[in-house]
Amino acid sequence: MIELKDRTCEACRVGAPLVTPEEIAELKPQIPDWEILELDGMQRLVRTFKFGNFREALDFTMKVGEIAEDQGHHPTITTEWGKVTVTWWSRKIKGLHVSDFIMAARTDDLL
Repeated sequence: MIELKDRTCEACRVGAPLVTPEEIAELKPQIPDWEILELDGMQRLVRTFKFGNFREALDFTMKVGEIAEDQGHHPTITTEWGKVTVTWWSRKIKGLHVSDFIMAARTDDLL
Protein backbone atom coordinates (compact mmCIF):
# COMPACT_ATOMS: atom_id res chain seq x y z
CA MET A 1 0.00 0.00 0.00
CA ILE A 2 1.25 3.50 -0.86
CA GLU A 3 1.80 5.71 2.18
CA LEU A 4 -0.71 8.54 2.51
CA LYS A 5 1.97 11.25 2.22
CA ASP A 6 2.97 9.83 -1.17
CA ARG A 7 -0.54 9.71 -2.62
CA THR A 8 -1.99 12.37 -4.89
CA CYS A 9 -4.50 14.79 -3.44
CA GLU A 10 -7.66 14.81 -5.58
CA ALA A 11 -9.64 17.95 -6.25
CA CYS A 12 -12.84 17.54 -4.27
CA ARG A 13 -16.08 18.37 -6.04
CA VAL A 14 -19.60 18.79 -4.74
CA GLY A 15 -21.07 15.29 -4.60
CA ALA A 16 -17.73 13.54 -4.05
CA PRO A 17 -18.06 10.74 -1.51
CA LEU A 18 -17.23 11.22 2.13
CA VAL A 19 -14.85 8.63 3.53
CA THR A 20 -16.66 5.60 4.88
CA PRO A 21 -16.13 4.23 8.40
CA GLU A 22 -14.18 1.36 6.80
CA GLU A 23 -11.90 3.81 4.97
CA ILE A 24 -11.37 5.77 8.18
CA ALA A 25 -10.38 2.54 9.94
CA GLU A 26 -7.80 1.92 7.20
CA LEU A 27 -6.46 5.48 6.91
CA LYS A 28 -6.47 6.76 10.50
CA PRO A 29 -3.63 4.49 11.74
CA GLN A 30 -1.35 6.25 9.25
CA ILE A 31 -1.98 9.58 11.02
CA PRO A 32 -2.27 8.46 14.66
CA ASP A 33 -1.71 11.91 16.21
CA TRP A 34 -4.73 13.43 14.47
CA GLU A 35 -8.15 13.52 16.10
CA ILE A 36 -11.41 13.23 14.23
CA LEU A 37 -13.73 15.85 15.66
CA GLU A 38 -17.25 16.78 14.67
CA LEU A 39 -18.04 20.47 14.44
CA ASP A 40 -21.22 21.93 12.94
CA GLY A 41 -22.23 18.40 11.90
CA MET A 42 -19.02 17.82 9.91
CA GLN A 43 -16.12 15.52 10.70
CA ARG A 44 -12.69 17.17 10.63
CA LEU A 45 -9.10 16.08 11.20
CA VAL A 46 -7.44 18.21 13.90
CA ARG A 47 -3.94 18.24 15.34
CA THR A 48 -2.04 20.74 17.48
CA PHE A 49 1.72 20.94 16.92
CA LYS A 50 3.95 22.31 19.72
CA PHE A 51 6.95 24.59 19.18
CA GLY A 52 9.48 26.40 21.35
CA ASN A 53 8.46 29.91 20.32
CA PHE A 54 6.31 31.98 18.01
CA ARG A 55 8.89 32.13 15.18
CA GLU A 56 9.00 28.30 14.93
CA ALA A 57 5.20 28.16 14.97
CA LEU A 58 5.00 30.81 12.26
CA ASP A 59 7.60 29.02 10.10
CA PHE A 60 5.59 25.80 10.36
CA THR A 61 2.40 27.68 9.46
CA MET A 62 4.08 28.96 6.30
CA LYS A 63 5.18 25.43 5.35
CA VAL A 64 1.62 24.14 5.78
CA GLY A 65 0.42 27.05 3.65
CA GLU A 66 2.88 26.14 0.91
CA ILE A 67 1.75 22.51 0.66
CA ALA A 68 -1.87 23.66 0.76
CA GLU A 69 -1.33 26.05 -2.14
CA ASP A 70 0.62 23.42 -4.06
CA GLN A 71 -2.27 20.95 -3.77
CA GLY A 72 -5.13 23.45 -4.00
CA HIS A 73 -6.54 22.13 -0.72
CA HIS A 74 -6.60 24.51 2.24
CA PRO A 75 -6.93 23.89 5.98
CA THR A 76 -7.89 26.09 8.83
CA ILE A 77 -4.69 27.06 10.65
CA THR A 78 -4.52 28.73 14.05
CA THR A 79 -1.06 30.01 14.95
CA GLU A 80 -0.29 30.96 18.55
CA TRP A 81 2.82 31.35 20.66
CA GLY A 82 4.40 27.89 20.68
CA LYS A 83 1.65 26.02 18.88
CA VAL A 84 -0.16 25.61 15.60
CA THR A 85 -3.52 23.88 15.23
CA VAL A 86 -4.26 22.52 11.75
CA THR A 87 -7.74 21.38 10.73
CA TRP A 88 -8.37 19.52 7.48
CA TRP A 89 -11.78 18.81 5.98
CA SER A 90 -13.45 19.24 2.63
CA ARG A 91 -15.84 22.15 2.69
CA LYS A 92 -17.50 21.28 -0.62
CA ILE A 93 -18.71 17.92 0.68
CA LYS A 94 -19.09 19.02 4.31
CA GLY A 95 -16.85 16.39 5.83
CA LEU A 96 -13.84 14.17 5.30
CA HIS A 97 -12.47 13.03 1.95
CA VAL A 98 -9.42 10.82 1.43
CA SER A 99 -7.54 13.98 0.39
CA ASP A 100 -7.88 15.30 3.94
CA PHE A 101 -6.02 12.24 5.22
CA ILE A 102 -3.36 12.70 2.54
CA MET A 103 -2.86 16.33 3.53
CA ALA A 104 -2.73 15.44 7.24
CA ALA A 105 0.05 12.94 6.46
CA ARG A 106 1.90 15.55 4.40
CA THR A 107 1.54 18.01 7.28
CA ASP A 108 3.10 15.47 9.64
CA ASP A 109 5.91 14.99 7.15
CA LEU A 110 6.87 18.67 7.49
CA LEU A 111 8.29 18.09 10.99
